[in-house]
Amino acid sequence: MKKLGDGIGAIQIASPAVRSTRQARISWGGRIVTVGGDAPVRVQSMTNTDTVDAVATAIQVKELAQAGSELVRITVNTPEAAAAVPYVREQLDRMGIDVPLVGDFHYNGHKLLTDYPECAKSLSKYRINPGNVGKGSKRDRQFGQMIDAAMRWDKAVRIGVNWGSLDQELLASLMDQNSRRAQPWEARQVMYEALITSATESAQRAEEMGLSGDQIILSCKVSGVQDLISVYRVLARRCDYALHLGLTEAGMGTKGTVASAVAMSVLLQEGIGDTIRVSLTPQPGEVRTQEVVVASELLQALGLRVFVPSVTACPGCGRTTSTTFQELAKQIDDFLRAKMPVWKTKYPGVEGLKVAVMGCIVNGPGESKHADIGISLPGTGEDPAAPVFIDGKKEITLRGNNIANDFQELVEKYVKNRF
Repeated sequence: MKKLGDGIGAIQIASPAVRSTRQARISWGGRIVTVGGDAPVRVQSMTNTDTVDAVATAIQVKELAQAGSELVRITVNTPEAAAAVPYVREQLDRMGIDVPLVGDFHYNGHKLLTDYPECAKSLSKYRINPGNVGKGSKRDRQFGQMIDAAMRWDKAVRIGVNWGSLDQELLASLMDQNSRRAQPWEARQVMYEALITSATESAQRAEEMGLSGDQIILSCKVSGVQDLISVYRVLARRCDYALHLGLTEAGMGTKGTVASAVAMSVLLQEGIGDTIRVSLTPQPGEVRTQEVVVASELLQALGLRVFVPSVTACPGCGRTTSTTFQELAKQIDDFLRAKMPVWKTKYPGVEGLKVAVMGCIVNGPGESKHADIGISLPGTGEDPAAPVFIDGKKEITLRGNNIANDFQELVEKYVKNRF
């Protein structure tokens, strides 16, 4: 057996890389959400309500914000929606929700921001898609109107290119240039170039008009995992703007969750991405906040953020035919999430709490010792006792039919005493 130091270097500890970027400031009232620079990666989400219904939209924004979303995008697609935006903001302010709102504009954003100044003022950031602000001379004029509004009201902008609504004139021009190359690129590679060029040239145009580059965030969204990785690696090299990261139309349920996690985790590990959104299609009856939970868990798993205490739980095997440990793990996870809005204000640092809920003697005691507080439930055929470990030491053994509630009380007591 080799000894430490016998020609063996220490194994490097993996950690996300750091990309140097400009920093945007997105604000409402006294709240400022920084994006890029030395700011943490931010979680963004989007409502699916009709913005015209100001009350329903405000309620959903509140739910998303309370789930951990730091920026919430709302659809602004009609005069009626634009007129409703100030009332959405007013409802949120009354509820004490100061999360900044992002206006999602397509086709007619220049007109809505001009005709509805209260809408323009109530939003904290504008999303502009260069692919659908108009064609020819109209495009430059209408894009300019949106940038003018951002400068007038001191708002940040996200220039968000999407391969489903790419600037067709630009794409055709690049395709034509590619056809004359001695060794033409694949069509998909030309599309990558069109996405990146549309984003960076639009940003440069906005700066030439007078908008601070610090207040510009870029995104180039696609729906394929490898496509997203390919595009963002080059985009990150070509500019120092903050980048919004997301797999567009990721899909429903497991597919959408896995695809988003795979694509974004690769880029985030490389230091690419300053805000993220997991574009999940909610399953029937599923709450909208699931996309926020997935995004938060993704950042927490990479060690980029800490939002809620982590719960380590074994997956179960033939030694754990009882569902007790599964039920307890779910109960504890739900309990911690429900408590976090209050705990975060009362107990600073509680987000870093580590809890273990294990199902048998094989790994249970060991994993429980590694956690701040952990419980090792009995497996099949084992003594019906559940030792609880606190700060690495066995403190108490729980027995009986009320183990779940007893452990929950111990967790709450531990939080109160430690934080």
